[in-house]
Amino acid sequence: MSGNLPLTKRPVDIFFICIFAIFIVTCIISDSVEGLGIPQVAHSSNLLAQWNYTYSSSYDPLYGKEEVWLRFISGTSAFLYLPFYVVLILSLGKGWNRIQIFAVIYATMSISLTAIPIFGAE
Repeated sequence: MSGNLPLTKRPVDIFFICIFAIFIVTCIISDSVEGLGIPQVAHSSNLLAQWNYTYSSSYDPLYGKEEVWLRFISGTSAFLYLPFYVVLILSLGKGWNRIQIFAVIYATMSISLTAIPIFGAE
């Protein structure tokens, strides 16, 4: 069995490492605040809640409504997907091929639990 190519010769994997690193940041900044039910108001003592308020009031009014279903979706992202992102980044960096089936499962979950309800509400 031959080994994997070095990471420098896998530009698609490097791209996905960068994308999922960004997803980690967005999970921490926005999804965790919504998932925990922290009120997103302009003068909150929580800096992340202030940032979310600024974003939702300027660009995404749906996010500012703090609906229960949106809280569930954000909580799923922050507390289920985030650990997966860390494992996925490590797997891509090390060339662990067993992550592939789990990545397909993640993509299916992400589309069904996130995109469908949000596009339906929009």
